[in-house]
Amino acid sequence: MWTTADVFIAVLFIAFIVWYGLRHGTSNDSRSYFLANRSMPWWIVGLSLFAASISTTTLIGQSGDAYTTGIAVYNYNLVGVVVMVFFAIFLFPLYMRSGIFTIPEFLEKRFDKRSRYYFSAICIIGNIFLDAAGALYAGALIIKLIYPPADIQLVIWLFAILVASYTIPGGLSAVIKTEFIQAIILIISPCLLAWFCYRHGGTALQQLFSSGDRLVKLIRPVSDSSTPWPGLILGMPVLGIYYWANNQTMVQRVLSARSVNEGRLGLLLTGFLSIVVMLLITFSGTMARSIFPGLQNPDTIYPTMVMKLLPGSLLFIVLLVLLSALMSALGAILNSTATLFTIDFYSRFNKNADSPKQVLVGKYTSLIVVILAALWAPQIGKFGSLLKYYQEMLSYLSPPVVAIFLLGIFNKRVNGRGAFTGLMAGSIVAVLLLLYKQAVFGNLHFLLVVPFVLLFSMLIVYLSSLTSPAPQKEKLENLHFSFAGFRKEVHEMKKGNWRRHYLFWSALLLLAVASIWILLG
Repeated sequence: MWTTADVFIAVLFIAFIVWYGLRHGTSNDSRSYFLANRSMPWWIVGLSLFAASISTTTLIGQSGDAYTTGIAVYNYNLVGVVVMVFFAIFLFPLYMRSGIFTIPEFLEKRFDKRSRYYFSAICIIGNIFLDAAGALYAGALIIKLIYPPADIQLVIWLFAILVASYTIPGGLSAVIKTEFIQAIILIISPCLLAWFCYRHGGTALQQLFSSGDRLVKLIRPVSDSSTPWPGLILGMPVLGIYYWANNQTMVQRVLSARSVNEGRLGLLLTGFLSIVVMLLITFSGTMARSIFPGLQNPDTIYPTMVMKLLPGSLLFIVLLVLLSALMSALGAILNSTATLFTIDFYSRFNKNADSPKQVLVGKYTSLIVVILAALWAPQIGKFGSLLKYYQEMLSYLSPPVVAIFLLGIFNKRVNGRGAFTGLMAGSIVAVLLLLYKQAVFGNLHFLLVVPFVLLFSMLIVYLSSLTSPAPQKEKLENLHFSFAGFRKEVHEMKKGNWRRHYLFWSALLLLAVASIWILLG
């Protein structure tokens, strides 16, 4: 039970986050408000990206899934790290060289404005009803466990107001600076929790490994309900590309880097941190099966571990970390959604809008987004599992988008007509599958539905492109991957200090992922 002193410290800490965000926020012009003036070094980019990816939603969702199905959920993190390397090598340099503010803006440069508007609208909807609402719901769950009489809707509104108070005035700079603080604490707190979990449930974990139990296996059979092994190859990479390389909330941090190399190194730092921290969170959730058996709602396991396992001297600190992580993650979502609407829609229809007016529209957009997310957040509890809700929704939204990005950077023949047709056709099929999946695929796992939508979308994109002329030269310059450029980078690494080159760290990161799959497969 919290004392008056604990509550006072909690209020003081949250007040500090709000003050710190306001103090370091900049909203002088659109470049500083939406992209922090493209001035961030690699270590801030990496820590900020890590903090956004390991939000309260992730902590609760990943722990809950590990509690239910074991360590298989860690595959999402491992595949995500592979995707980060892919993003660093192939996509990110194109984003930076094209000078974009938003990911949909890249689609207009490579294809046409139809694809930009459609994808931007999809991103905005996803940010509101998946990301922002999920973050608010996760935070409310924590408070509900600490104080059961608390009204979830009231708690959600409280958090929405707190986040809006510094995110809306301060922009991306405020968000990134507060995330830097949260990242440091978010690295420490899972280590503490894993240690106390091991003290109570380490014997049970050792028995699972000794018996070769499926709960501690990453590679699962096709019949597995959590992560069938074909899903690792066919489904997860698609979701990973969408989350890390096409998601404005994540990519916006990397776009704030002061150079291509700084952004790449920031991505790789995030990869290394994710491997370690998410493994600890996953093992904690798995050990909690023996410590707290029979929980009806798996999403409550993380706050349960915090409340029941940590000593009183650490309890309020970790809870404050969770709450402030919610604030920083939600702030990032609000800022990215404001960027999407302002740059992709408002600035396009009001071409005379100057920079201060764009910033003002971005602030109003953030306010509307947080209100809609707060209204929708309580509905997420009806989906059973927070992580399942997010992943399943993403499995229908992402394949058509990933299809046009992959074909756009690797195939010169694909054009605007093909991209838009593929987006529309793939999205229609995705919606139909969402409604009638049982009739078409039966009980097929959602990860195995993803490749069908992806291949269908890619086929439509390519065939539709053949019905109109090939793209002009300006649609390919700095917007299409060059293998000659990649070979040049490899040559430069061999000539220079290879230990400081991003390709060396990329290879090391991939080796670490492969080793974990071999050891825990």
